[in-house]
Amino acid sequence: MVAQSKLFSPNKTLLIAGKVIDLTIPKVMGILNITPDSFYDGGRYTDENTFLLQAEKMIAEGADFIDVGGYSTRPRANEISEKEELDRVIPVVKVLLKEFPSAIISVDTFRSAVAKAAIESGASLINDISAGELDAAMIETVAAMQAPYVAMHMRGTPQTMTQFTTYENLLKEVLEYFHRKLYQLKTAGIKDVIIDPGFGFAKTVDQNFELLNHLERFHILEKPLLVGLSRKSMIWRTLKSTSGDALNGTTVLNTLALIKGASILRVHDVKEAREVIQLMSHVSV
Repeated sequence: MVAQSKLFSPNKTLLIAGKVIDLTIPKVMGILNITPDSFYDGGRYTDENTFLLQAEKMIAEGADFIDVGGYSTRPRANEISEKEELDRVIPVVKVLLKEFPSAIISVDTFRSAVAKAAIESGASLINDISAGELDAAMIETVAAMQAPYVAMHMRGTPQTMTQFTTYENLLKEVLEYFHRKLYQLKTAGIKDVIIDPGFGFAKTVDQNFELLNHLERFHILEKPLLVGLSRKSMIWRTLKSTSGDALNGTTVLNTLALIKGASILRVHDVKEAREVIQLMSHVSV
């Protein structure tokens, strides 16, 4: 039996853009990378026509959120300036909300200036791979904007994280990290927090599977759990294939994540994730 946390209150709903999101039924976050070098879809959605078509497709397939990213966070990705990230992200947020005004837009950034501009432009959610570790102003910015916040576990930066995969006890250290982080976020005044264990970020393939094997342990934190396994190297390296051939593996691991209590699946392929959720709703586990 997993011990119950006495520090954090249970959270089965999120208040996003004035809407109460019920997480008793898992949700889907569709990935929209507007970067030239993301590991799977880099360069596909860098003009208005292509990113609008992809957003329309994801919404039609049942995406609950669209997660816009302007900075590639794959291992050893190229660094870009804050201005370049702003120039990529903010026009896309504005166009998406003009075309799809009821869409819930998330922005994948670790920079407070990008987060602030995104919320001011109509985005509703900030998804930060560093949980405020890479920009000291991020947490106070998100708190001031009263935005829901995805806090992910990572060590180092996208450029250096592969150097920081040594843990004495992976699960213990990641859970302790989130206990400290959640206290920091609560103290700052951030009300709606989602946690992401950070599959693929400062973790080896074996360590990613260790986290997945014990994913249910994260319920001790009593916060919604976002899982991002989509087409990641833990799948295609294990199967000796490529990210392009990793959809079936993604579906398998997303199924396991749902069994273990994931609240949000962050994916490139919305239709398949939505089908997993629909089928799992008929299964007792």
